Amino acid sequence: MSRLIATAAALALFVVAPTAMAEPLHIEAVMSPKEQIQLNLRDGTKHFVLFVRREGKAVGTGALAGLAVVEYGMHDIVPKEGGTSIGYFELTAANGDIVYINWHIGAVFAPGPEGTPAMLYNGEWQIVGGNGRLKDVTGEGTLHMKVISATDRRFILDGDVNSKP
Repeated sequence: MSRLIATAAALALFVVAPTAMAEPLHIEAVMSPKEQIQLNLRDGTKHFVLFVRREGKAVGTGALAGLAVVEYGMHDIVPKEGGTSIGYFELTAANGDIVYINWHIGAVFAPGPEGTPAMLYNGEWQIVGGNGRLKDVTGEGTLHMKVISATDRRFILDGDVNSKP
């Protein structure tokens, strides 16, 4: 009987205890380079590695919309074949609170308009830390990157963010 009471009490605590609430997230950030270093492999392949710091602003819906974004990324690209990209986003609220997102993208070439190759960038993201009001925020989702100019990229994050009480 005491085991039944203990189980019921634990279940009651679980039901009434505050829990994290998942909120859908859809943000886009046009990112412009502020610093970059490029390694061009001199092996005849046009393979290059780009280390970049880009800045932009998260626009859209969800807990991270409206925050300033800095990308710290490494993009390892073999033109006409594919590549991989990894990095972090540092998102900062107006009050200085920060949340960190780790991300990775795979790049593949697909037929584009009129037979020209188009690179598709798709991957995932996950919140890995933060401070202030954003300290206990968690979340994850999908990431797409689009080339919008010779230097600027649009990052699109979809997923869920959980803010703990």
